[in-house]
Amino acid sequence: MIDFAHIDRAAVHDNDDLFYLLTSASFIETGSDTYTRNLVEHFDRYPQIADWLEHHWEPEELQHGRALKTYVQTVWPEFDWETAYSAFFDAYSRLCTVEELEEDRALELVARCVVETGTATYYQTVRDLAPEPVLADLAERIRMDEVRHYKNFYRNFKQLDAERGLSRTRVVGALIRRLDELRTSDADIALRHIWAFRHFPHGSDDMPFEQVSQRLYRHVGLRLPVDQAVKMLLKPLHLPHRMERLIERPLARIARHAIAA
Repeated sequence: MIDFAHIDRAAVHDNDDLFYLLTSASFIETGSDTYTRNLVEHFDRYPQIADWLEHHWEPEELQHGRALKTYVQTVWPEFDWETAYSAFFDAYSRLCTVEELEEDRALELVARCVVETGTATYYQTVRDLAPEPVLADLAERIRMDEVRHYKNFYRNFKQLDAERGLSRTRVVGALIRRLDELRTSDADIALRHIWAFRHFPHGSDDMPFEQVSQRLYRHVGLRLPVDQAVKMLLKPLHLPHRMERLIERPLARIARHAIAA
């Protein structure tokens, strides 16, 4: 159990970056049931995957949302979470359609691996940035769940791929498509609505949104565990171990350079 009563509000309250990072995460995790319904429908021909999504993945994602919401409302009670979330969900839910998923189910599992890589490394970064113990504990618990989710999606991908024998070119395509969407989908929508409701219910934060988002992406990007992310992203390619080891470090260096640019 997370001991929310022992949050050190003074250690966190004036940290605007953590406010945005935690509130956006709370929005996305809270709205995960809409996304889950699409995935369950998409995998209806694979009952084992659909059952895990509905009865394990969704409850854990919603639990993350409740915990993050509680943390945000405890530290920043002046922020109108409910109103801002309602505005976010109105925009977000219209983009959550089955048509947005990879048509090939195995490739959608590859895309899921990308998302879980992103969330696992995101919460690891939040854990490392946390200036107080309750937040560090919460972020680490969620990180561990996300790593487990990644392993499940990857295991299911291997099973489907064993039947299908997808080419590495198609797998790379799915990886690239999902990576391209990471900064332009739910996270951007969440940040924009949080920015709009940051200080004034009918106004916006003092800093232009583009400056806020660029600062946050750079702040997180420079601290992401890139080596770990590269290893997780390479797994669905099923590269020979020696080749994987040879390209991990160069890819990590390229990723760090891209983030810092």
